[in-house]
Amino acid sequence: MLLAENQAIAHSNIIKQLETKQKTLFSLTTPIDPFDPVVFYKQGTPITEGKRFFWKSANEDFYLVGVGAALLFSNLAKKNRFDDIHQFWKDIVQNAEIEGSSIIGTGPLLFGGFSFDPDTGKEQEWSDFGDTFFYLPKYMLTVVNGQHFLTFNQIMDPAGENKTSQYKHIEEYMNDLLARQSTVAVEQVSMTSCTEIGQAEWVKAVEDIVNLLKSTDIKKVVLARKMIIEFTKSPSIATVLEQLRRNQPGSFTFALESGSSCFLGASPERLVKKTGEEVLSTCLAGSAPRSKDPGEDEWLGKNLLNDAKNRYEHQLVVNMIKNALNPICTNLIVPEEPILMKTPAIQHLYTPITGRAKAGQSIFKMVERLHPTPALGGVPTIEALKIIREKEKMDRGLYAGPIGWTDFRGNGEFIVGIRSGLIQNNNAILYAGCGLVPDSNPQDELIETRIKFRPMLHALGGEEK
Repeated sequence: MLLAENQAIAHSNIIKQLETKQKTLFSLTTPIDPFDPVVFYKQGTPITEGKRFFWKSANEDFYLVGVGAALLFSNLAKKNRFDDIHQFWKDIVQNAEIEGSSIIGTGPLLFGGFSFDPDTGKEQEWSDFGDTFFYLPKYMLTVVNGQHFLTFNQIMDPAGENKTSQYKHIEEYMNDLLARQSTVAVEQVSMTSCTEIGQAEWVKAVEDIVNLLKSTDIKKVVLARKMIIEFTKSPSIATVLEQLRRNQPGSFTFALESGSSCFLGASPERLVKKTGEEVLSTCLAGSAPRSKDPGEDEWLGKNLLNDAKNRYEHQLVVNMIKNALNPICTNLIVPEEPILMKTPAIQHLYTPITGRAKAGQSIFKMVERLHPTPALGGVPTIEALKIIREKEKMDRGLYAGPIGWTDFRGNGEFIVGIRSGLIQNNNAILYAGCGLVPDSNPQDELIETRIKFRPMLHALGGEEK
């Protein structure tokens, strides 16, 4: 369904309504004094809570923070979901009146994500999100290299609404917001329980899949599992974001709210970035733990670079991404050897792939072709997904799905929603997975998932597993 100003309207009907009633999107962007992005997120009032998002790019001074929803798009469509959201966004922005936007990431912008697998069985924990979930924020803070901008978006009737009143509205909001700027206090919340779900069954499933890989042409399957945490009270999302921002500077920090649910995390894995016609995708597969001892940490990294099992797993991802982008991009550059990407808890084999988008290729088309990569699904994709549905026995929802944004110019960036969790009231569900190949050892894979739980577990105040 599509929600516009809290009214449920079918997708086709809202476009007709905008046309027949001559309603259009009005977007106004203005520079503002520096404002802490986490504080901006936290300042969301009860009216906007449940309709907020947060984005920080990895190793960049780039933030997007939205509060309130001018338009919301959510559905459970299994087919054409990438085309549907692309067409919806194209229809909205083609007649929009946009003022003050000259920087990437300002002006009208759509933020959200896609579920990992629309064909899997649905579970109640993901009921606040559809298989496609995006919205245009009413207010948005953009930070680009120290510059701060506030964007206001509103669906307007030109005959009935005075632009002067809209200018006054955003000025009043800005003044009120700046007057309330504070710091983010770390709010401690006690855990009452922390449970790894179906651990023995998961290890048995790994054994079954590894045996299957040894006897068939299937090359890789990614199997995930989850951990459930209970708290004395609902954790502060702003506090968790602040912890992730501090502790995972080399990862993409993100949050996406819907109703009483918030999906958030710190993902190291970019799916695709589009800036003008320039395209960047990254291959991230094959991993090893980190060590506080510099010598041991260097040894672990070198061992990873020379490990046949991890190099094989990594090359599957490189080949798939290259083949997916080749029909829609030109001038693809694919390095011959991976390098290391180090995050605080884990290090990965990493290969960037760059190119130029062919005419008419949107970021949604790129996401469709790339998702799921072998790093989160497997090889071959269709066969791997069938095994995941049978053996994983859970609904991944947005976990491992594409999460990101696109602006009205077609720029944007999507990551893979890993190192993540779903917070709902007094509970949090954390997700982690690992790639299985014929040489995989079930106990080693169990340890790897525990390492991957750590970023979210630490951000929530938990101890290392």
